[in-house]
Formats: sequence, structure tokens, C-alpha cells
Amino acid sequence: MACVVALAAAGAPAQTPVSGDAATTLNDRLQGDITPTHDPVIIREGNTYHVYSTGLGDGPDRIIAHRTSRDLVHWQKAPTPLAALPDWATRAIPGASNAWAPDISYVGGRYRLYYSVSTFGSNRSAIGLLTSPTLDPGKPGYGWRDEGPVVMSDRPDDFNAIDPNFVAGRDGRHWLALGSFWSGLKLFALDPEVGKLLKAGEAPISIARRPAPAGAPAPVEAPFIINHGGWYWLIASYDYCCKGNASTYYTVIGRSRLVTGPYLGKDGSSMMQGGGTILLRADLPEKQRFRGPGHAGYLRDADGTDYVVYHAYDRENKGAPTLRIARLRWAADGWPVAE
Repeated sequence: MACVVALAAAGAPAQTPVSGDAATTLNDRLQGDITPTHDPVIIREGNTYHVYSTGLGDGPDRIIAHRTSRDLVHWQKAPTPLAALPDWATRAIPGASNAWAPDISYVGGRYRLYYSVSTFGSNRSAIGLLTSPTLDPGKPGYGWRDEGPVVMSDRPDDFNAIDPNFVAGRDGRHWLALGSFWSGLKLFALDPEVGKLLKAGEAPISIARRPAPAGAPAPVEAPFIINHGGWYWLIASYDYCCKGNASTYYTVIGRSRLVTGPYLGKDGSSMMQGGGTILLRADLPEKQRFRGPGHAGYLRDADGTDYVVYHAYDRENKGAPTLRIARLRWAADGWPVAE
């Protein structure tokens, strides 16, 4: 984005998040308001971490949920950036009741929060944009401005305009990755000045798909592109979310020298053919607690530590979607490992 620009805003260092018994993981220590969390994305402003996620349930965070932490361990609810869907969204997507899968980045002195509006099982969808100079309600100038729709899809389209992810290329070009089911994940060129489509009506670039027999579902969604080590890394979620303990979601990753692809797994398998390398999978059979890990986002912290944020369904809590955060370590072969 360069992903670091999008996800690690400058400011005072936060409290060290990794503490306690070295044998435990960050996920083992998460506490506070971490459920229900679905489709999370993470960013840091100053000494505060912010997680934005799909709006669930009732109350002020039913449109977009917002949580904060000073140490990545203890989480609490925070003011929502969007208390009600904008009029343009309710007109464009009848029946929509909340916003899905927000994406947060810092570009040109303002935070850009992309979000999607849809109804389950339909590709009549839209991605909107909010902007604010700060994430902190206590700072001067705080306030989210509705910038309107960015891209829409409808029944004749072969893509679904949900699950947005902003990408800043190393050459200065900006992109929006998106997509779920249909013909897979897409990439649209953006106007860097305003964060909207560079050329309205231009066909997107395909970056991942899962070929399937005619009429069969092709479950691939939730793109997130990381810029690391001279490569672009595409994270995607395969199989099915949203089924509680029965969810089969898992997360794969591939890399490319170009932001437009092709993205290949460690074994050379193409993500345009349903390939890639597994990054996150459900707990091993002997434990089987957190099922369906997916819809991952990324944070490079101020100290250079990388994290992946995602949700998984807690078998010990009636399958509730739960916030998960793992350290992302780059192994000797150059590929990431979630720990």
C-alpha cells in the first residue's frame, strides 16, 4: 500500500504488545471486546490501535464496528465512523442493513475508509468511501465525511463489489482490490487525489479466481495486498464463511513482482486457477476451537513487527465470530508464517 503507508500511521510508539509467557501467542492473550468481530482491518494512529469490522447486531456499531487498544491485547468499543447507511447506499442497494468489510488507510493527510454495502448472495453491491483527518474523536477536526460511491456491481456484472482493499503501488499508482465469488477477485485503478475510480466504466483486472463447473460456486473473497521485500503479496479467503462452527474458510497467499499479478503460491500454483499457499487454517483436529479463519488484514507496526488480523468462529462460544491477531514472521525462504 505501499501497505505500510496505508496501515502504520506515524506517531508515538504504542505500548509493547508482546509480553508474558513466550510460549503463548498474541491470540492466547486477546481479551475485552473481541466478539462479535467479522471482516476486521487494523491500523495504528499515535499510540492507539484501531480495528474496524462489519457491523453486527444492534446498537451504535451495527453499521460499522470500531474497537481500540493501546497494546494489541486489551480491546474496547469505540465510536462508530458510520451510524447509518448514507441515502445513496440505501437507494442503490435495497434491503441492505449494514456495511461490510471496511478497509482503512492513510493517504495524503486523511484516513480513507472504504466499505461495502450488499445483501447476502447478491452481486448488486456497492463500495463507498468515508474520509477523516484523524481517527481520534478527541482531536480537532475529527469527523467522517461521506465521499459517496466508488464502484458498484449489478446482476449483469461478472464481479461482486464487496471486500475492498486499498493498494498503493511502488510506482505511485493507486488501486482498489475487491471481490467475492462470481468470477473472482478484481483490481481497479484509482485516482490518487480523490480515491475514486481513475476511469469510470473501465474493466477491472482479474487477480484471483477458483474455476468451477458451470453453475457451481467458486468461493474466493476478501483480497488484501501487502508490499514487502520487492514483492506484492495477495491474501485471499477460500471456501465458506458465515456458518459458525461449520465454516470452512481458510486463508491463502501468493506473490507477484507486479501488483496486477500473476500471483503464485510457493509451489508455483496460480491464484487465477485456485492455487496459492495456505497462510491461516483452522485449529488442528485435537483442539478444534477456532474454525474458519479468514478475511485477513495486515499491519506493519512502528517497530517493524508485522501482524495479520482476521476473524475465526469460536466453537466454545456458540460459533461466534471472534477477533484474532497473529504475528507475521518472514521465514528464511522469504514466505510469511502466522504465529
